[in-house]
Parts: sequence; structure tokens; C-alpha cells
Amino acid sequence: MQNDKLANYLHLHFIVFIWGFTAVLGDLITIKADPLVWFRMLLGSIFVVIFIIISKGRLKISLKSLLIFAFIGLLIALHWLAFFKAIKVSNVSITLAMMSTGAFFTSFLEPIFFKRKIINYEVLFGLIVIVGLYIIFKVESTHLTGILFALLSSFLGALFSIFNGMIVKKHNASLISFYELLFGFVFVTIFIFSTDGFSPSFFDLSNLDWIYIILLASICTAYAFIAAVHIMKWISPYTLMLTTNMEPVYGILLALLILGDKEYMHPTFYLGALIILMTVIVNGIIKTRKKD
Repeated sequence: MQNDKLANYLHLHFIVFIWGFTAVLGDLITIKADPLVWFRMLLGSIFVVIFIIISKGRLKISLKSLLIFAFIGLLIALHWLAFFKAIKVSNVSITLAMMSTGAFFTSFLEPIFFKRKIINYEVLFGLIVIVGLYIIFKVESTHLTGILFALLSSFLGALFSIFNGMIVKKHNASLISFYELLFGFVFVTIFIFSTDGFSPSFFDLSNLDWIYIILLASICTAYAFIAAVHIMKWISPYTLMLTTNMEPVYGILLALLILGDKEYMHPTFYLGALIILMTVIVNGIIKTRKKD
């Protein structure tokens, strides 16, 4: 039993490590954000449906659920478009530091959707996060566009996480993942048709880009999502919260190791990022202990 718990804990760290690596892949893939998300959602949905077929799962759902999945799929598509756009116009470190604000967007969005009062310490922690953001803005003003795209991505990520939290008890995780990725793919397709459109060059990727995109869609999307939901049966919310907050740490370290000089930031940037990260962790610890 203890060995099973340890195995699942190590598995969780591996998944968080993969999430951190997603941003690095976004930088390594040379195509723009729009086609990158299009390929990710297309291939991701294919990999998930293959898993559903192998595991003999069901794809049948009600029209109401389908419409809900379509809306969340749109949010995920916009979230990823903003996320990879932030990486393309700035870098991985900036993007991941901003993504750490997701927990605080959630703290202020939850009272709206779940009709609860805003908690005083959430307001305080929100102000501390703003201080961290101000420090980063001050020393990295040249990356303003990337910072804004990353903050938008963080907000959209918090929004779709709340909606997913509302439906996850009613549907299988792989089923949710498949339909959300599929509808996200449809929305990105419509977006591309309405802007640059599809051309032969759209599909003319280098061999290395294809390898990175397949890794992104299979390991970082289909596998990571399904595995994360699976291990929630054995990992406590407290452990889950602390471990997932390591994502920007893993991602920034991986970026420094793999991408090199372009990821080295002003020392004050890391102070701002640390303030945000530590505030998120403390907030999570307080929330989890109150639930216990």
C-alpha cells in the first residue's frame, strides 16, 4: 500500500514535469501559435479517442452535455492560443511566471460561479500577487505583449478549470477530454479559415517539428490529462496542490537548460516570480487545511 502511494506520488511529479516541458516544446516548435494549437488539438483528440476505444469506453452523451463541452472546448482553444502566443512573442520563463496567477483568478471567479463570499485572505494574497506582477512588469517591460497574453491565458485557464470542475463528476475524464479537444479543434479551424486560411505551407513542417508536435499532443496532452485524473484517486488534494505548483519551477529550469541564454532573466524577475509562486502555495495550503 505504501509502495502504491509512493508510485502514484512519483507519477504525479512526472506529470507536472511534463506540463512544465509543454512550454519548452512550444518554443522549440518553429511554427506560429495558431497552427501549433490546431495540430495539438487535432492529434490530441485522436490519441484520446484511441484510448477510449482500447479501454472500451463510450462516446454517447446528451445534446446538453455536448453544448457544454463545446463551450469549454472554445475556452481551452483560446487559452492555448494565448499561451503559445505569449511564448512566441516573449519566452518560456515570462509565460510560466504569469501562469502562476491562475490560482488567484480561480479564487475570484469561484465566488461568482459557486455563489460564495470572497474570503479576506484571498484579497490580501491577490494584492501580494499584484506586487509580484509589478516587479516583473518593471524589469521586463520589453516583454509587455508576452506578459499580457500569458495573463489572458492564465485567466482563461482558470475559467475552463472551474467549468470542468462542475462536470467532472458527471462524465468520464477521457470522454470530457475528447469532446473538449475536438470542439477546440473545430473552433481553431474556423478561426484559421477566417484569418490566414489553410495553404500547402501550413502542412509543410520540418521532421523535427512533427516529432515535437506528436510529443506535445500525445504525452503532454492526451496522456498527461488522463493520468492526472487517474492518480487523484490516491493522492490527497494537499499533495496535489503542492506538486502542481512546481510546474513553473520545472518549466523555467528546463527552459534554462534546453533553450539557454534567451531564457536568462534579470535577477529581479525571479524575485517577482518567487513572490507569486510562494503566495499561491500558501493560499493552497490554507485552503486544503480548511477543507480537512
